Amino acid sequence: MSGMVQRALATVSFALICIATPASAADDTVRIRGTIESVEGPVYVVKNRDGAELKLTVTDNPLFVAISPSTMADIKPGMFVGSAGMMQADGTQKAIEVHIFPESMRGTGEGHYDWDLKPQSKMTNANVEQTVAGVDGQILSVKYKDGEKKLLVTPETIVVTYVPGNKDDLKPGTKIFVSAAKKQSDGTLQTPRITYGRNGAGPAF
Repeated sequence: MSGMVQRALATVSFALICIATPASAADDTVRIRGTIESVEGPVYVVKNRDGAELKLTVTDNPLFVAISPSTMADIKPGMFVGSAGMMQADGTQKAIEVHIFPESMRGTGEGHYDWDLKPQSKMTNANVEQTVAGVDGQILSVKYKDGEKKLLVTPETIVVTYVPGNKDDLKPGTKIFVSAAKKQSDGTLQTPRITYGRNGAGPAF
């Protein structure tokens, strides 16, 4: 395997580790879901989804990972996926988004746990056992080490995968996600990795 390919896989792998962890973080970290408003030298000025203006910098040798659109047709039994969604009365999880993990990251963040995308949202990272057509959309039967869930994927569900990104893509208007930016003494935030959307797309998680 070439060095370039290895670096690309490493970039995606480390980013997905960040994405797929439960929604608990230390007191000195901040989860960011926002849009870059301006770039001032090494500082990204970001408007967070709660309206707060944040100043974000990156560590040495940061990782940039871009979201790549995908479809339900790309999801096959045996794949490992993650999904944020809302639990329904019948026990299914209505997926807000589904992200497809590369095979090298099978098992990352495996399980079903609370997530902070929306109030009472859940994250489920699991192996796809079966896909079937349902009345309201496709049903993914997924299994993780402690249980299993049925994920309802509707036409509104966002399905994505990840590709190595580029710092040059991070411009005003770019939507980003940072799992746990660390607070600095000067009030800025710092992160080793940024996940972002291209062409107006944005992370749903």
